[in-house]
Amino acid sequence: MAAKKFFVTIDTETTQDGKVADIGIVVSDRKGNIHHEAGILIGDFFSDRETHPLFHVYGDKNDIFSAASLPKRYAAYEQMLQDGRRVLASVGAVNRFLSKVKAKYNPTLTAYNLAFDSNVMDNSGIIANELFPDSFCLWHASVAKWGNTKAFKQFALENHFFGNRTNKTGHMGIKTNADVMAKYLLGIGLADEPHTALEDAKYYELPILTALVKNTSP
Repeated sequence: MAAKKFFVTIDTETTQDGKVADIGIVVSDRKGNIHHEAGILIGDFFSDRETHPLFHVYGDKNDIFSAASLPKRYAAYEQMLQDGRRVLASVGAVNRFLSKVKAKYNPTLTAYNLAFDSNVMDNSGIIANELFPDSFCLWHASVAKWGNTKAFKQFALENHFFGNRTNKTGHMGIKTNADVMAKYLLGIGLADEPHTALEDAKYYELPILTALVKNTSP
């Protein structure tokens, strides 16, 4: 009998200087059953709000990634710490946890934008890329599987899932982010992605991974 196959799906939320403040880790099997999960705020960076503020750009308080939204986002994370949805841990503790995941499950690593998450983990001293050399980008795989189909394009058209016009050509590309892809697979009634690491990994990226594994030959 073949050995059971596992995946570790990782999502990150970052600081303005490209460090990991919030990391979500979900270990699952081919059927999407969760064997382990963790939502961790990285104390090295999350707790130093002056040197490493959460990522933000211009915009008003209605924009989740605006400077005006920072107090609300910090308050939400503090509530997560209070009610147990997050733990506060060091980079070293995260690496020890990931080493245990490697030893027990030897999973394939995936993230919805693997290049981005891999880069910020490296920048933060998190050794996921070293521990899990067997990896693939869930975004690229999803676009290859569904992104160019007539059904997906019709879904995007009906629900106005288009990006901003480019300055050069005026073209508006179809959005293929995890929020849109999960809504395509699970239904348009799915709530908007909250952009908190564990919740994004568990409720958006994991269902995409499970559908991909189910509908794609090894």
